[in-house]
Amino acid sequence: MLSAKSLFQEILANDESFALFCSIAASGESQGGWENARIAALVPESERGLAPKITRHGADEDKHGRIFNALMKKRGLDPVPVPPETDYTMLLEKNGIGLAHEQLGRDERLAVQDIVTYLSHSRVTEQRASEQMDLLRKHFADDPDIGRAVKQISDDEDNHLAYCHEELLRFAYAGHGRAIQRTLRECALAEIRIYRDVSLAVMAIMGRILGWSKAKSAVLAAGIHAVYAYERLGGWRRMVSLEMPERRDALGGPASAAPEFA
Repeated sequence: MLSAKSLFQEILANDESFALFCSIAASGESQGGWENARIAALVPESERGLAPKITRHGADEDKHGRIFNALMKKRGLDPVPVPPETDYTMLLEKNGIGLAHEQLGRDERLAVQDIVTYLSHSRVTEQRASEQMDLLRKHFADDPDIGRAVKQISDDEDNHLAYCHEELLRFAYAGHGRAIQRTLRECALAEIRIYRDVSLAVMAIMGRILGWSKAKSAVLAAGIHAVYAYERLGGWRRMVSLEMPERRDALGGPASAAPEFA
């Protein structure tokens, strides 16, 4: 039976597909680490109190990149080039979602609206990350090879999502509510399309590596299109709602250490 668990097991069991999976993940996390570090450095004076949390967010992303690289090293594997059609983070940036790397590369203070844009983008993408890691945690939390990594990253993504909710609500109460909802909607509708395209690209490459039949590949592609149809019809709304999280001040302390891999 074709299931999410069996699919991940197949990908993780093969060295080539495992290296690609980890390389894609590590690249995205490292890009996120750089973006957050730059945003923390450029926060407007009126929001300097937010800088330590943004720094913590970036440190977590960097840590996740190191974790995925450590998982490859543990199996004697080297990172592989990330095909551009699978680079989720860069495709979001190229489609105008979030803050442009060109802007972050300049030493100019950001505006408050830029921080609202950053948090809105993060609210959407962290929803995706939290859900993906929750799925992996459900099936692989007790796995001797990746279980600790999955639990650590899942906890961090939940913290990131809680932080986005809390800070966006703070900005909404300060009068930015309409801008937040508009930006959230734009980000969510773009994200679900890019996530679909990236998923199709990743599955096509995995299919070639693992020798999937045309029928199996077609079923997986149909499933990806079905998820997109659901999200386009209304599932995207889960990415734009805001509520005060149970985890308050989730990024208020230092980043936790990455687990050690023998």
